[in-house]
Amino acid sequence: MQIGTTSLLVDNQEKALQFYTELLGFNKKTDLMIGSDYRWLTVTASTAAGEVELLLQPMMFPEAKAYQETLYRVGSPFIAFRTANIQDDYERLKAAGVIFRMEPTKMEQGMVSSFFEDGCGNIIHLYQL
Repeated sequence: MQIGTTSLLVDNQEKALQFYTELLGFNKKTDLMIGSDYRWLTVTASTAAGEVELLLQPMMFPEAKAYQETLYRVGSPFIAFRTANIQDDYERLKAAGVIFRMEPTKMEQGMVSSFFEDGCGNIIHLYQL
């Protein structure tokens, strides 16, 4: 068994697709309609076969919106992304206008962490080991 897809609630799929592809550099993997009102939209970190897909999932019910808003309000990240060079990514994203909640900070365990907003209602944890 392996992880194939994980989801991230977004308030606007087009805005999320632009952010995750143009700013973060992910690749659009799948974009299809399921029925008449559900869009299955995924991105991946690379074009490698077997890559985990991130589903940019629309909020289709009030509880999903409440969950996302609660995480955002308390400052809890919805998902974490690993990077090989957090300082370079921080500087590049900040220059592009991304709002950071915390600049890269070395934690006790040796991990360097940062938190930023994706503009679609989420806080993202960016870390380097």
